[in-house]
Amino acid sequence: MSSIRKFCVAIVGGGSAGIMVAARLLRARPSLRGSIAIIDPADKHYYQPLWTLVGAGVVSKEKTEREEASLIPKGATWIKESIESFFPEMNQVCTAQGEKIQYDYLVVSAGIEIGWDKIKGLPEAIGKGGVCSNYSYEHVSYTWECLRTFSGGTAIFTHPNTPIKCGGAPQKIMYLADDHMRKAKVRSHSQIIFASANASIFAVKKYADSLQNVINRKNIHTNFRWNLIEILSKKKEALFVHLDTKELHTLSYDMLHVVPPMFPPRFIRESPLADEAGWVEIDAATLQHRRYPNIFSLGDCSNLPTSKTGAAIRKQAPVLVANLLAVMDQQTLSARYDGYTSCPLVTGYNRLILAEFDYKLEPRETFPFDQAKERYSMYRVKKDLLPLLYWRAMMKGRM
Repeated sequence: MSSIRKFCVAIVGGGSAGIMVAARLLRARPSLRGSIAIIDPADKHYYQPLWTLVGAGVVSKEKTEREEASLIPKGATWIKESIESFFPEMNQVCTAQGEKIQYDYLVVSAGIEIGWDKIKGLPEAIGKGGVCSNYSYEHVSYTWECLRTFSGGTAIFTHPNTPIKCGGAPQKIMYLADDHMRKAKVRSHSQIIFASANASIFAVKKYADSLQNVINRKNIHTNFRWNLIEILSKKKEALFVHLDTKELHTLSYDMLHVVPPMFPPRFIRESPLADEAGWVEIDAATLQHRRYPNIFSLGDCSNLPTSKTGAAIRKQAPVLVANLLAVMDQQTLSARYDGYTSCPLVTGYNRLILAEFDYKLEPRETFPFDQAKERYSMYRVKKDLLPLLYWRAMMKGRM
């Protein structure tokens, strides 16, 4: 019978959220060195916010990749395995390889599962025949290939009927595609369609108004409440269902950028930690689990009612760490997360609207100017500054 490995803090997931929390814990309490485990099977770590610009031919995808081992904070133990089961009553998790890990405190930051197989025909169609997606390191370069070789016709960009990571990404690549088509002088004989399961272009009115102006200027056709359910790649057709009327609509495409539906990871949605929808059930302010006080969660796998972005995680991590340390010290949880998130909405090459808002969908802007206005300076922040801050500061627990 194999022995059980024991740690003070076990962190499930070595993505942005898990690394930030581990780094912050070690900075705040050096005595935790050697007693924090990060459980994640991935070899690589990706800065996914740049994939929009990879798909638009601005940067190479290799610049978004790092070795996972290079990001594990000193003082943390990396367990390179995947999780199979949670046993919160026993303070244990079990890996897919059968290893049991005992913890005093658990942080769940396991990201989100992309349902490539939930759209009929997508697994067979992706990466060829004009069907592309920026939501995969493997396929993101093909988006640029589709744009680079596009000679006219119909380009469709979709948004699914589920929560997704980086909710603005489905439309960002569309605005860049419009710019590229104009530069390539094929826009006059092209049609761009945004087929979104959402009811509007954006949830926050201030930014929605600005984005509607962008859509009008670029002459983009919008079909809201349309959800992609099937790709008939041999016919180059996409089948949508209108979520309100249940009517089916078929559109022909020359280019189809697909954003698949996304879900909580299976090992979470089938666990005692999940709410009815399958997400980790936590308090929206303290990030503490509602039923297990020694468990916390943040990021994409949690049921926090805000956009799933790296910027949100950056604000969640210090709240979680402060409250986790308070639980360790048997003190009152005083740190609060207000739902802050940020979505840098690229509206073209060298233009960006920086949306920042909270749980109430009220703007929470950082800069002393109207961030709903398209700006070159904000584009440079996204392209050049934020990646540097991510690798050198956020992943080190410094901000």
